Amino acid sequence: MTEKPIKPANAAFAAALLMFAALCGAWYFQYGLGYAPCPLCYQQRIPYYFAIPLGVLLGALALYGGSKQLVRYGLYLLALILIVSVGLGVYHAGVEWSFWQGPTSCAASAPSSAPIGNILESLGKVRAVPCNEAAWRLFGISLAGYNALISAAAALIAFAGARRA
Repeated sequence: MTEKPIKPANAAFAAALLMFAALCGAWYFQYGLGYAPCPLCYQQRIPYYFAIPLGVLLGALALYGGSKQLVRYGLYLLALILIVSVGLGVYHAGVEWSFWQGPTSCAASAPSSAPIGNILESLGKVRAVPCNEAAWRLFGISLAGYNALISAAAALIAFAGARRA
């Protein structure tokens, strides 16, 4: 049995759909289940905001007769964006496993708008979300780890579509 290479339009739409599903999952954990994201969690979403519309645009271009070269290079760009997402997920997972230290933005600080006399009172209301503690794990893998895996799968799909274009 011979393998059929993935078509560029299918690759672009599949990568966009996979990233959209992952982003919806993150929103579900945040708004549906009440898991507050840390600063690194928010950073991991940034590539999604570029990858999803780019994937849809490239899929439409490939489907409706756009330039094959533009679609090819666009899919390579999409794969690069998704590799950045993999890196962010691996970095965050490494912080959670204490392989390396996270950024200082993951530490709690005093609210800047609190009057001097109310700092202690305000500190009691600050809810810092630490980046080094996984809020949820399945099979030992945190949400950051799943972000890395999903982004890697989407990057491979985009790369396969670019090679076919």
